[in-house]
Amino acid sequence: MKYVILIYGAEAEWAGQSPDDMAKGMEAYFAYSDALAKSGKAITGQELAPVATAKTVRVRGGAPVVADGPFAETKEQLGGFYLIEAEDEADALAWAARCPGAQHGTIELRPCIEH
Repeated sequence: MKYVILIYGAEAEWAGQSPDDMAKGMEAYFAYSDALAKSGKAITGQELAPVATAKTVRVRGGAPVVADGPFAETKEQLGGFYLIEAEDEADALAWAARCPGAQHGTIELRPCIEH
């Protein structure tokens, strides 16, 4: 079954890190990505551009309405994701717990609906 691991964290905290701390954080993500790939469970993953680049799209009265940025009231922003193939929910939860973002932010795990 496919699961998406959504990585939420505070962009301001990440941007405020020293270059050494930022490099250590990236090394942790590279190691996690490598472990996922070696396990055969990785499908894809991607770091996302800063939240300031986001657009929100809604259709109202049949016309698209586009606004700058997400408007959720939250201290954490969606920063990236992994799409994995897991044996079951327990397997997916174990991988989500290993994600470096779980140490300083929030990981949302969601199963994908396959048609």
